[in-house]
Amino acid sequence: MPITLPVSIKTVKISSGPKKTVVYPIVVRMPNQQLQMFINQTIIYHTQQLINQQVGDMPATVEEMIGEYEIKNNQRQVLSLSLSNYTYHSHAAHGMTFIKSLTFDLQKGKLCELKDLFKPGSDYVKRLSGIIQTQIKQRDIQTLNEFTTIKPNQDFYIADKVLVIYFQLYEITPYAFGFPMFPISVYDIQDIIDETGPLGRMAVND
Repeated sequence: MPITLPVSIKTVKISSGPKKTVVYPIVVRMPNQQLQMFINQTIIYHTQQLINQQVGDMPATVEEMIGEYEIKNNQRQVLSLSLSNYTYHSHAAHGMTFIKSLTFDLQKGKLCELKDLFKPGSDYVKRLSGIIQTQIKQRDIQTLNEFTTIKPNQDFYIADKVLVIYFQLYEITPYAFGFPMFPISVYDIQDIIDETGPLGRMAVND
C-alpha cells in the first residue's frame, strides 16, 4: 500500500459573544481542489446544521454555545471527524449537546454512510446490533428501553482500526450517561467489510 500523507487541517473560529464560540476544521493544501471544496462545504454545512438544531424553535435565549471538533482518523486516505455543539438556554435544567460525525473516503472522493463501509448485501445492521447488545450487557449500560437495533444510517466514526458506533443523548440512555459509544474492532467484522472501503484499508497490516 502506498504511503499517503495525512490531510492538512486548519481551525476556523466563529464567535458571537463571550460565551458563544464555535470552532470547526477545514482541509487545506489538498492536490485535489474540487475534493477539498466538497469536504469543506460539507463540514461548514453540518456545523451550521448543529447551530440551527440548537437554536431551532426554542423561544428561550441562548446563554452559552460551544462548538468543537475532534479529528478521529487522518490516515490511509480516510478522514473521520466529529463536530459537537453544546448549548445552554436560559432557565433550562441543563445544556444540550449534539454530535455529528463525518467520514470521508478520500480515495473515492465521497462522504461515507455506514452502509458504504460494508459489502453490498451484508446484514451489517444485524451484525453490529448484536455486538452492541453484548457490550450493553457486559458494560452494564442502563438503557431507556430494551435495545434492539441500530438505524441503518446510525452515527459512527472511524478511529484507526476501530469503528465506533454511537448514539445521541437520550437516544438509548438517560441524559446522565452521556453519549453511549461502542468501539468495534475491524477484525471482529472483517468478513463483512468492503475491502476497498475505509474500513478495509484500516484492516490492512503494513
